[in-house]
Amino acid sequence: MKQILEAILSGDSAAVGELDVPEHYRGITVHADEAGMFEGLDSKEKDPRKSLHLDDVPTPELGPGEALVAVMASAINYNTVWTSIFEPVSTFSFLKRYGKLSPLTARHDLPYHVVGSDLAGVVLRTGPGVNAWKPGDEVVAHCLSVELESPDGHNDTMLDSEQRIWGFETNFGGLAELALVKSNQLMPKPAHLTWEEAASPGLVNSTAYRQLVSANGANMKQGDVVLIWGASGGLGSYATQFALNGGAIPVCVVSSPEKAEICRAMGASLIIDRSAEGYKFWKDEHTQDQKEWKRFGARIRELTGGDDPDIVFEHPGRETFGASVYVARRGGTIVTCASTSGFMHEYDNRYLWMNLKRIIGSHFANYREAWEANRLIARGMVHPTVSKVYALEETAQAAYDVHRNLHQGKVGVLTLAPSEGLGVRDPALREQHLAGINRFRNR
Repeated sequence: MKQILEAILSGDSAAVGELDVPEHYRGITVHADEAGMFEGLDSKEKDPRKSLHLDDVPTPELGPGEALVAVMASAINYNTVWTSIFEPVSTFSFLKRYGKLSPLTARHDLPYHVVGSDLAGVVLRTGPGVNAWKPGDEVVAHCLSVELESPDGHNDTMLDSEQRIWGFETNFGGLAELALVKSNQLMPKPAHLTWEEAASPGLVNSTAYRQLVSANGANMKQGDVVLIWGASGGLGSYATQFALNGGAIPVCVVSSPEKAEICRAMGASLIIDRSAEGYKFWKDEHTQDQKEWKRFGARIRELTGGDDPDIVFEHPGRETFGASVYVARRGGTIVTCASTSGFMHEYDNRYLWMNLKRIIGSHFANYREAWEANRLIARGMVHPTVSKVYALEETAQAAYDVHRNLHQGKVGVLTLAPSEGLGVRDPALREQHLAGINRFRNR
């Protein structure tokens, strides 16, 4: 592993293809025999620092159509939080089901799960049938793992019957020194970014792109009023950038003055600090407060000059969904994913059906959508939102911070990279966009 790292740091990435593949590597894992450790606890009481481990694990066999990547950096996503607290189910149920598919997928059904759904790194080896990538290529990876043996996925790979999220529903994820991916997960690393910056957009950038921009999602157009929950967070920070780039009018919902300031720095001007304005959409655990929906809707119209949202970018889920359905304009769209505050949504269907609104479910992105989203990053049109970077040994603390919403934007993790700031290949382009790249830093 040391020789691989030295080759990459020297700028001779192609040399990694001539080096031996390590038999073992370090990765962040959860253990199957600990899946019940948080039983009886509320979600917020479950601590990723108790369940995430840094282990030395065997390097998996490389199969057809796959690539082994030396991972320089990765990032924390909410699916890693879910994995670490074994919600809504233990991910070992995903691995077991995947392992039954074929002798090759049986590799994934192990008593440990190497997690993580983002990476930036260098291709170390490719399996039979891989022609588009070679050892030494600097890459990032999107997290769609798809078999494509069914006709269902050939119009949109997200509809494939064997579609999974790598590092969440499969093993050998990106929070590790090595990662196993399908070759059609790979995309070129943006040359002006460091390893940790390049690793951070993957999952959330692609998810936000499909959810908001793509015809498979809300199909946003110029002039649309877009209500964005958590507008400075992992997903919302990219939705805000897409709205601004696409000529839409973002209404950014945040929970603190600091987060409001980040939205202003991105170029947004219509901002609601829900904590300062005291919105409480639930009277108690079972009862929503429609007066608060109406107060919230009135505030949106006050900011927009009388317009209701054409699109509501929904991802908090249970806590906000009733309000989201209510405030969307007649004929408007609520596009939803994630449900980080709870999966069981409740809303008043009268406001949906009688006002001809639509709810669209959106989940990650297909390869084309992920490629387009990464291309915007590579051209400096959308910027990474890294606020803080942890060492691999500190991953559990990083996941805890995301679980407790103590972060802004994305939280990066150095895996093989010995320090921040490495991996920039186009310093001139970087200099042009330095303010945008560093917008979230140390927030």
